[in-house]
Amino acid sequence: MSRAGTGLRALNHAELQELGLLYRQTASDLAAALEDKSSPQLAVYLNQLLGRGHNLIYMGRRPPVGGIARGVVAFYRDAWPRIFRETLPRTLFAVAIFAFAMAAGWAVTVHDPGFAHRMLSPQMMDSIERREMWTHSVLTIQPLAASAITTNNLTVAFTTYALGITVIGTIWMMLLNGLLIGVVGAATWHAGMAMSLWSFVAPHGVLELPAIFIAGGAGFEIARGVLFPGFLPRRESLARAGGQASKLLLGCIPLLLVAGTVEGFFSPSGAPVAMKFTLAFLLGSALLAWLFGAGRTSVR
Repeated sequence: MSRAGTGLRALNHAELQELGLLYRQTASDLAAALEDKSSPQLAVYLNQLLGRGHNLIYMGRRPPVGGIARGVVAFYRDAWPRIFRETLPRTLFAVAIFAFAMAAGWAVTVHDPGFAHRMLSPQMMDSIERREMWTHSVLTIQPLAASAITTNNLTVAFTTYALGITVIGTIWMMLLNGLLIGVVGAATWHAGMAMSLWSFVAPHGVLELPAIFIAGGAGFEIARGVLFPGFLPRRESLARAGGQASKLLLGCIPLLLVAGTVEGFFSPSGAPVAMKFTLAFLLGSALLAWLFGAGRTSVR
């Protein structure tokens, strides 16, 4: 205990094992001493010793100066990409649902152009019929628009994540968003505006859409904890899955902040189409490198 008093880092592996064993033995001895009324002093001593051991083992480390900031950086640099890869099947399931709904929305709209009128707002349809993008108004209120876009995207992400507890809710969010993208894509393609649409979507969409998919993956992680607890009690399974899903959702926040800024200031601008797709390529490449490359070398 005297060596451990300087901190657990002072102990090697064998000493840590011995400390755990001594802690359990002390707890057992204290229970026996409390039953024996003839040894109150021993009970007091063991209680003090056990308290010191408890504080040593379970105390939180005081973060050094800048420790919180370094912890946040370490989370996004190392921990979050690993969590993303561990839960990748759930995110891919969200992508599959979104892609199915997008393809269905596209096919139905191409077959029945009137379907777009039932799904999209009259203002958007009027713009499409005039062969004009409905996004030009964003340029006149850029800061406000960027803030509103980011808030809306965060709301969608958090809702998609939270509805995982209902299982069907996250599926519905993926279906709805995929269907709308498919309908808009088909309507603009029919109006000869496909390049205008996708050059607008590409710069921010390479971050915004993956963030929504990951939020969907977080929702499905919660659903997995509810539906497939394995050998765990369902409550404990849900608690573990919820913790993992919450960490997964946290990674979406910087993605949506950057995407909202790009969508508010750059995507609707008059920048050349090649420049917009170049930015989309750079942002998408950086995201893939982060998701699939970061956090590997730090794992021992």
